[in-house]
Amino acid sequence: MLSSFSSISTAVSFPDAEEDCVLLWKSLDALRLQNNLAKERGDPEYTFYDGPPFATGLPHYGHILAGTIKDTVTRYAAQTGHYVSRRAGWDCHGLPVEYEIDQQLNITRREQVLEMGIDTYNKHCRGIVTRYTGEWETTVNRLGRWIDFRDDYKTMDPTFMESVWWVFKTLFDKGLVYQGYKVMPFSTACGTPLSNFEAGLNYKEDTVDPAVVVSFPLVDDSDVSLIAWTTTPWTLPSNLALCVHPDLQYVKVKDLKTGKVMVMAEERLKQVWPQMGGKKWKKENEKELFERLDKYKGSDLVGWKYKPLFPYFSSFPGNTFWRVLSDTYVTSDSGTGIVHQAPAFGEDDYRVCLAAGVIEKGGEIPCPVDANGIFTEDCADFKGRYVKEADDDICALLKSAGRLVQKDQIKHSYPFCWRSDTPLIYKAVPSWFVKVEEIKDRLLANNEKTYWVPSHVKEVRFRNWLRDARDWAVSRNRFWGTPIPVWASESFDEVVCVGSVEELRELSGVSVSDLHRETVDKIEIPSKKNPGTTLKRIDEVFDCWFESGSMPYAQKHYPFENAEEFEGQFPADFIAEGLDQTRGWFYTLMVLSTALFDKPAFKNLIVNGLVLAGDGKKMSKRLKNYPDPTLVINKYGADALRMYLINSPVVRAEPLKFQEEGVLGVVKDVFLPWFNAFRFLMQNVERWEGEAGGRFAPDKGKVASSTNSIDVWLTARTQGLIKFVHQEMSAYRLYTVMPELVAFVTELTNWYVRLNRDRLKGTDEDAETGLQVLYDTLLDVTVLMSPFTPFISEYFYQHLRKLQPSYADREEGGRVNPPLPGKSDSVHLLRVPAYDPSLLNDTAVQGFKVLQKIIKLGRDAREKRLISVKMPIACMVVVLPLTAAEILEDVRTKLADYVKSELNSWDVRFVTREEEHEWVKISLLPDLKVLGKKLGKKMSGVKKALVAMTHEEAKKAIADGSAEVGGVTIDFKSEVLSKYTYAKEGDERWEGAVHSDGDVVVAIDTKEDPALVAAGKCREVITNIQKLRKSAGLEMADKVEAFYKEVGAAMGGTLAACIKSNADTFVKKFDGMVPLPEELASSSKIYASATVDIGASKVVISIRPPSVSVASGVGEGPRMFLATVDVKDLERGMALKCNIDGEDMELSEGKEWFLNATDRAVAEKVI
Repeated sequence: MLSSFSSISTAVSFPDAEEDCVLLWKSLDALRLQNNLAKERGDPEYTFYDGPPFATGLPHYGHILAGTIKDTVTRYAAQTGHYVSRRAGWDCHGLPVEYEIDQQLNITRREQVLEMGIDTYNKHCRGIVTRYTGEWETTVNRLGRWIDFRDDYKTMDPTFMESVWWVFKTLFDKGLVYQGYKVMPFSTACGTPLSNFEAGLNYKEDTVDPAVVVSFPLVDDSDVSLIAWTTTPWTLPSNLALCVHPDLQYVKVKDLKTGKVMVMAEERLKQVWPQMGGKKWKKENEKELFERLDKYKGSDLVGWKYKPLFPYFSSFPGNTFWRVLSDTYVTSDSGTGIVHQAPAFGEDDYRVCLAAGVIEKGGEIPCPVDANGIFTEDCADFKGRYVKEADDDICALLKSAGRLVQKDQIKHSYPFCWRSDTPLIYKAVPSWFVKVEEIKDRLLANNEKTYWVPSHVKEVRFRNWLRDARDWAVSRNRFWGTPIPVWASESFDEVVCVGSVEELRELSGVSVSDLHRETVDKIEIPSKKNPGTTLKRIDEVFDCWFESGSMPYAQKHYPFENAEEFEGQFPADFIAEGLDQTRGWFYTLMVLSTALFDKPAFKNLIVNGLVLAGDGKKMSKRLKNYPDPTLVINKYGADALRMYLINSPVVRAEPLKFQEEGVLGVVKDVFLPWFNAFRFLMQNVERWEGEAGGRFAPDKGKVASSTNSIDVWLTARTQGLIKFVHQEMSAYRLYTVMPELVAFVTELTNWYVRLNRDRLKGTDEDAETGLQVLYDTLLDVTVLMSPFTPFISEYFYQHLRKLQPSYADREEGGRVNPPLPGKSDSVHLLRVPAYDPSLLNDTAVQGFKVLQKIIKLGRDAREKRLISVKMPIACMVVVLPLTAAEILEDVRTKLADYVKSELNSWDVRFVTREEEHEWVKISLLPDLKVLGKKLGKKMSGVKKALVAMTHEEAKKAIADGSAEVGGVTIDFKSEVLSKYTYAKEGDERWEGAVHSDGDVVVAIDTKEDPALVAAGKCREVITNIQKLRKSAGLEMADKVEAFYKEVGAAMGGTLAACIKSNADTFVKKFDGMVPLPEELASSSKIYASATVDIGASKVVISIRPPSVSVASGVGEGPRMFLATVDVKDLERGMALKCNIDGEDMELSEGKEWFLNATDRAVAEKVI
């Protein structure tokens, strides 16, 4: 049975074809089938972790990008002999969920949650977690990503949460957990800390706050004061230290008006004397304001002690308060260059004071403000006052004590609570910490064991983050999350950390099936230290980052289940996420895996950049500054979007400004040419089978044994591509793979198919060999591309497989091992091809590169003289001065005919080394960077001498390596820049072009003669006939006859003479058909016609179905009879018998009638 591919449309809809693939994969249960076959074969496992996204919104381009990278790498792994489990995961806890519920239920205060009950609140949270999972699954599947949604994991699953407990318990037992303080944005109206995300929701630009400068007299000299500036006077009662920049210049000055002596940053004197910042200020004016007494470097001030503003904490146990510290976070942009430190109310304050020992890690810190922002009894003068309302009274008290230097106001941007619309404060809240600083050396060491793409993210950004890492606050004062499994007495003198459901049952006697707060908060554990009392669970839940960092263990319910399986697969072979995860998921994975196992959690990592809107701004639903992903997919197809994303800078962790035109470009520049090459192959296979009378059977032996130079090139190029892809994918460099794949598809379609089009349309053995090579290449590229463009690869494979002998076994063997092209039901069940070293041929590949350069330069030379490629030229000259001898020989002997054909040249001459001086000249210039210092004033003379050297002199100097030029010995390898140039510039007959590499020079003969003009006109006729065939929608096998009428010319017009002299060209091109004068047309039916310009003439060209052509002189009766005969029923040499007007007649082919008009024209000597 012969093949049938006539159903392949000329205008493919890639989105529609992709929808068919989705249905195919669903019917196959393709991911499970792929994995089951891998397990059956015993393929080694390739471990992949998918970072869990929140399912509270729909996928955006960032998700699509990361998902495409993950899918590409895991598909490649699966198709190179690995079992790859790909479980979907969902981040279910934390702020995104609570935020939606708070808005939905109009919750603005923590007390509202407690009033409704945590169980009710968490029930609402649980209800929306999976709201969008269905939409996610639909979108992800439509994108072609294979991931298992049926065997997914959720961070709210009891098994997942229990493993999180185990992680924390293990760290607790290792002494890596402690309770301390973390300064966080705090809503005094709601009485709860907020995340940074929440704090950023409601900034108000024109917030007015006090701005005061306060003095701090020195203990050793009370006449001298350090002065500090603050916009939060309410924090001054909690001042414990002052901070300076170690490298700033500080001065001691005397205010000539008040007599007070102050120390401040020199750059900030204008804070006290604003006139110093005016345009009219002159330095000599300062003697009217103050006197300079001394100057210091910031580091000189460290350790100075000063008198506290208030006495509230002077009896604090073991205090070392009220001294000068230093840190580089201090700036000279505002204030006095001295920053007041209240560690209970500032993140930097807390960090600096902790590092200096002013406060202790895990210890108490002075904090005279309660959860509602009210001063406590620790601050007796302001007890019961709301902090913001106490600002003026605090300033008044400081003024009466002589400590207020300056009071002003500032208008600035300030965060407000998104729930209550009240100003936020920053406040130290009790938190549970993991001791990251203690394992910092191990983190850095484990980071070195990982491989990142691009490497600089690991070596700079991530390494610096690890180097500067601080202890990690893992607790949050929330409701919907994994409860921290710590039970403690009221005084915290007895603390128990629980690591499992079973341990909780043993300690409390209570069995649970859920671990959320509504279940575990009411469980109490009998005290062992104080019998008769109980331990209660602490209030906090885990930060959701702790959960996502635990996913390698928790997704498998380790160590309670799958222990051996997990330990054999850890660390993961591969993960991938965006650049923002260097401080997120990548970090938490590394911290927990190092703390637990002293290993990194992953071996290989691809970091992607951010996808921005086309204007370079962040994509915004509100601004609508980007196209909807669903619309883009429906318009161009998911493969086009996938390829656009992973063939961009974004896979090198650089930003991408998304342009819809780029997705369209993939369709136009890659997919359509690829499809056209595929369709061309399938049509010609069907045509070849019909004309040769046999079945086309793919034969790799014929491919390997072909001696056709272009076949050899394409086969070698394909094998080189396969080798390159394996090499680069093993290094996870998608950014090098995709450009090479795109370039190859371009070469396949624009070079191999175009150069071989006529050959591949033949019926002989050479035509079949060409089809074999094209088929083999397309199949290899289809399978090779399948991890990258899964849909279009599947589409091509489903057609290409039909030619394979094993296709007959598809009913029984389509879904079983071993996978084979043909029988296997999906391209994704096949192995990505391995390269064949015996088919690599660098000479052929390099020779073809030279051919491409020659053709490009020939076109360039034509364009310079405005000579259309349709117009033949008599001769062209090629100079290859730097090409290796074996490559030059390959081009000269095997590729010259392709040069002539592509450039429409009747002859091509390759110039020998001895003749090259007639066509090229070596131009020399001194390398100024190298020779500048060496020659000095001699440079001018040497340059003139270099420019004046002849071609042969320059050639000899380069070959010798050095020569004396202008009286100086010059190294021609390192001190001279050389370039081949065209030596016949300005020549009237010859036009040249030089490649930018200087290794190829081409010249064309521009002289015209009548024979060239005639051939050029015939080429234009051929082009227009092809256009008419296309416009008529004809298939390749459809036969036509072409006719022309030269407007205003007789039958023997100028075009007729041109066609007659070039008849052989038409015979070869159109399988024996030659365009003829319209007077010779028999059929009145016209497929298509057009009036075109051929040379200086208007010509009407038409194409018609073949019909019987009646010889000149045949009478009207026989002519009418022959008009009724269908040419399809006739054969060469046939005689037709008929009776016309009572007379029996015999009309013979070749005498009274012909099978086509061309046969008649030959017989009657029209051509």
